[in-house]
Amino acid sequence: GSGKGTVSARIIKHFGGKHLSSGDLLRDNMQKKTEVGILAKSYIDQGQLIPDDIMTQLMLNEIKGLDRYSWLLDGFPRTVVQAEALDKECHIDTVIDLDVPFETIKCRLTARWIHPASGRVYNLEFSPPKVQGIDDITGEPLVQRDDDKPETVSKRLQAYDAQTKPVLEYYRKKGLLKSFSGTETNKIWPHIYAFLQTKLPDVSQKDAANPR
Repeated sequence: GSGKGTVSARIIKHFGGKHLSSGDLLRDNMQKKTEVGILAKSYIDQGQLIPDDIMTQLMLNEIKGLDRYSWLLDGFPRTVVQAEALDKECHIDTVIDLDVPFETIKCRLTARWIHPASGRVYNLEFSPPKVQGIDDITGEPLVQRDDDKPETVSKRLQAYDAQTKPVLEYYRKKGLLKSFSGTETNKIWPHIYAFLQTKLPDVSQKDAANPR
């Protein structure tokens, strides 16, 4: 709910590399009903964060296949134990913290409804359906993901606060952390872009200059 998916997509578009989202990876495993997926779902349904060893194994397995690329991790590591495990395997250059007020996140997430069959996402504030609670195209009912329900969101934010704040401190001490504060992704993005330009070439401009 911080806008990290949107920001990640823009980073990849401008600076290249591979995007690895812990949420996408988990959802993929849950959909395929893999062993990890079934286990993860039992935690998520209770509003709990997934144990370190499960998340670390899942993410590090994926990263192993990306050794020829630069990559962007989204939603991982979420605990200091995960961060330490990642450090043993990989060299991290930069950590970006999207510092968005909890109230903003709560409003965004609880306003999110989906059409399960197609994966279409609506947001009651930004992109509501034409008829409340109904998918525009099929007329079928929309549902709220379990982890977007208000009571689960509150639990997730509390868990995040307890477990992830120490991760920010861990990377701050290493001099790798850069925080960007705000309530709107479009206002935060130019600052992230300017910061990353000091570290990486913008490949989207190169592509535009050399049409294939």
